[in-house]
Parts: sequence; C-alpha cells; structure tokens
Amino acid sequence: MTTTSSLFQLTSLNLNGIRSATTKGLEAWLATMRPDCICVQELKAQPADIAGRFEALAGLPGWFHCAEKKGYSGVGIYSRHAPSDVIVGFGNPEFDAEGRYIEARFDTPQRKRSIISSYFPSGSSGEERQAAKFRFLDAMHAHLMALKGERDFILCGDINIAHTQKDIKNWRSNQKNSGFTPEERAWMDQLLSDDPARGGLRDVYRQLEPEATDAGYTWWSNRGQAYANNVGWRLDYHLASPRLAATALRAQVYKTQRFSDHAPLTIEYDASGW
Repeated sequence: MTTTSSLFQLTSLNLNGIRSATTKGLEAWLATMRPDCICVQELKAQPADIAGRFEALAGLPGWFHCAEKKGYSGVGIYSRHAPSDVIVGFGNPEFDAEGRYIEARFDTPQRKRSIISSYFPSGSSGEERQAAKFRFLDAMHAHLMALKGERDFILCGDINIAHTQKDIKNWRSNQKNSGFTPEERAWMDQLLSDDPARGGLRDVYRQLEPEATDAGYTWWSNRGQAYANNVGWRLDYHLASPRLAATALRAQVYKTQRFSDHAPLTIEYDASGW
C-alpha cells in the first residue's frame, strides 16, 4: 500500500443501509474527510443495487460481500489504494451466506497486511440469534488467531459487543442483554489478552483513549431520546495486530452529522513503517 503521505486514515461505519446513508450527506462528508479507506457494514443491498450506483463513493472504489437475503447485512471496503487481493467471506458457510466479512490484502514481497470489514451478528432479537452470535464468535476467534499467524491486519467493524462498563451508558441494566452479556465480554477479554495463543489483538480506540466513556459511544437506540441524551454503546472497533496498533496516532468519533444509527469511527495511523 503506497500512501501519498505518512498518514493513513481509516474509517469504520455501520451504514444501516447504503441507500439510506447516502441520502444523508455521507458522500459529501467523505469528500471532505478524504479517508484512505472506509470499511462499511450493513449495506442492506444486493449486487444489482450496488451496480451503477455505489461501486465507488467520493471517488473511492469499493469491494463488497452481500448477504444472500435481500435487505440484510452485507459489508464493503472502499479504498484509495488498490488491494493486491480481496477475500470474500471467512470460510464459514452459515455466516458467509449472511455477508459478514471482506478482507482487502495489501501484500508486497516484504510484508503481508490486510484491512478487514466485518459485521458481527446481533443477538437482540431472541435466543436463536444469540446462539448464532456465539457460533459466529467461536468461528471468528479461530479465524483471527490463524490469520494473525500469517499477516498483520486491522479489523474494522460493528462488533455488536460493548466490552467494558466504560463502553455503555446504562451498564447495570444491560448485563443480561445481548451485546453486554458476561459471555460476550469474556470473548473480548480473550481476544485482547496478552496470551498470543488465545488473543494478542489490540482495541485501537481504547489504546488511544484509555479513559473515554461517553465520548467513545458509536451507537444509539432509535427509541426515546437516546441520541439526544448520549445514552449510547461503543459497538464499533478497530481490532489490530500489535505491530499496526502501535502506529495509531489519534481517533475521532464523528457526531456532527448522522448518517445512520451508528457514528463513523476514524483512526489515523502513521504509515511510514507500513
């Protein structure tokens, strides 16, 4: 990946529908922000919907993994820099059918690096989907541990888990709710542990902003006055291998405009060593 400067700006945003988000000023914002790459989740679009309309945003060409089911899930990566390869899906038939993983590889003879856009399942609709979420977490953990042994990467995505009490406003009343159960939080504990066999990844936002609470929220319920009162959750992450996490400089959660029920999370990296 060749950058025009030593800074690499990487954004993650759950669109809650690409057609909806682009009617709310998303492209104008991207044209102003000029990120090097934006990872998007919840396209809620099929290839035919994307063709001729959303193959590029603000001049950034895109690559996509759409769900088989219409109006559901789907992820994409828009990148100023052409990848050397694009991997669609992570080899799990159940969840690859739901369009939850796309990986852009930027490999050279000297090194292997990836940027991943992933949309983790929500379990909030009931026990069946929560059970599916746990199956996904098991499969994704195994995949990321194997990938970590092969290459450096940054996974951007809506993880649908608030890791700690700092990541959710009403943590006491949500301890039995999907997204903040002890089991989901333990999965994050393991992934971010220092044990390289079980974890070894870094939560880049938390690395940069160790004490942030409400400033870091990225999702708000549409019920009541959750957004107005900043009753939010931090569900969107950059999860990175240590070498890339160490190059992170600053993070921003953009809340001036609303493109969906999530806010864009942008992190700037020093790419001089990339």
